[in-house]
Amino acid sequence: MSYAKLELQKLVPVRNDLSSPGPGRPPHLPWLRDGPVSNTGNTNISCKTKPISKKLFSSSLVFNEVELKRVLEKRRVFSMSSSGNESAGLTYKDAGVDIDAGSELVKRIAKMAPGIGGFGGLFPLGDSYLVAGTDGVGTKLKLAFETGIHETIGIDLVAMSVNDIITSGAKPLFFLDYFATSRLDVDLAERVIRGIVDGCQQSDCALLGGETAEMPGFYADGEYDLSGFAVGIVKKDSVIDGKNIEAGDVLIGLPSSGVHSNGFSLVRRVLAQSNCSLADKIPGETATLGEALMAPTVIYVKQVLDLISKGGVKGIAHVTGGGFTDNIPRVFPKGLGAVINKDSWPVLPVFKWLQEAGRIDDSEMRRTFNMGIGMVLVVSPDAALKILGDANGASPLYRIGEVVTGEGVSYQ
Repeated sequence: MSYAKLELQKLVPVRNDLSSPGPGRPPHLPWLRDGPVSNTGNTNISCKTKPISKKLFSSSLVFNEVELKRVLEKRRVFSMSSSGNESAGLTYKDAGVDIDAGSELVKRIAKMAPGIGGFGGLFPLGDSYLVAGTDGVGTKLKLAFETGIHETIGIDLVAMSVNDIITSGAKPLFFLDYFATSRLDVDLAERVIRGIVDGCQQSDCALLGGETAEMPGFYADGEYDLSGFAVGIVKKDSVIDGKNIEAGDVLIGLPSSGVHSNGFSLVRRVLAQSNCSLADKIPGETATLGEALMAPTVIYVKQVLDLISKGGVKGIAHVTGGGFTDNIPRVFPKGLGAVINKDSWPVLPVFKWLQEAGRIDDSEMRRTFNMGIGMVLVVSPDAALKILGDANGASPLYRIGEVVTGEGVSYQ
């Protein structure tokens, strides 16, 4: 049924100031700050033993009682100086997500429908292109069910699609959503859709419509699934496609608010193994794990379109599933790669916690998570000087590397 029946026009506008409570905004979002979070204080992981949450362990992980007892008995405290390269460290594939299989599927689809594989799909319309994208928020939804934070998951939903289509330089025009559940809880659905309204306001696009599907017995009680669809427009002579990228061009990183909406199958696996509660504080921080992990995805639309207007932007990569390693090369012509200076931006504490608690290898972290950089712009050296020179403290930008001859991404 169409969610127009829910009378969405009666929803009050949602405030964009997520750092303080207000109408339509939960009072428990203190983790958002201007700019990246710095890591201070004692960073050693020490979580209290918590009661085993059947809900937490019942998602996609299968543990028997013996395994749970072993995890609890052998729980360790890791030093932040650890390199995270232990052979027993977790991987995204261990958590059930095979990035290589996903990449292979994209290659096969591209053979059937040439042109598919970019961040957004382009459709010619007169002197312009319509640019479309679709996405969901993955198993971050499981943490929404655990924490009860539903007001911002709609922002994530909008962000994942509009952040994809702006990589072509397109301005989002409209957004549609799909909300599916076994039994419709109107109050819960309204909370979720308020976030979608908020995300559309941040993107300066219209929430054109959507679909609410009630499917008895298909989802667990109190749970739901989401997907979203965005369409934007860009003039053909202004499209950003990466074709003129060359060695020596500069990579500029825009900071993320946290994990955004990718890698949560591995996040949940780390949580289960660590025996930490979502209510536990991140070492040296005031935010809890639940708050940090549920921080809504940054919507980069206005910032990126402003940077494009300054000139010199040749390519844009949205850092989602596949992390730095897989996403940045997607915008390069054949024969070019990137060198990333891994110390050129502050890595957020939540990623340091994840790496230690899961003993995750550096390369796995960079291929799964955004590590504190949610969007990467490829710009000419001259444009880099202007863009970085104009940057203000409220929206920090980082020169994180450069384009080089030779394919792939390397770190130094």
